[in-house]
Amino acid sequence: MIQTDIKRSKQLTQNYFQFLDTHIMEVALGKVTSFMQINQIAKELFVSHQHLTDTVQQETGNHPCHFYDLKIIEQAKRMLIDTNYSISEIARLLTYDPSNFLKFFKKLEGKTPGQFRKENGK
Repeated sequence: MIQTDIKRSKQLTQNYFQFLDTHIMEVALGKVTSFMQINQIAKELFVSHQHLTDTVQQETGNHPCHFYDLKIIEQAKRMLIDTNYSISEIARLLTYDPSNFLKFFKKLEGKTPGQFRKENGK
């Protein structure tokens, strides 16, 4: 029984990460107009918000929002390197007001999107 619970918690965490990857890509491509909240994602994964939060936190040591933010930043960084979109366009594609995007990016990366782009050859 305990072995099954461990396997389920790892699977749920993996499903959460896969869901985030797909969802963030859909937002970036304009297929979806806004990011889902954690409780909405939990519903899509057929678990309660509390169960998803507890499981991801237990498996990883971090809250699900931590990984959500990291994956959004990963997508933003790919777009900064791989596209010619302006930083404002990237912010809007990722459903951010440009000034809030700048603050969000700098808080997590320690540099602005413009500095990141310049350092990475764009």
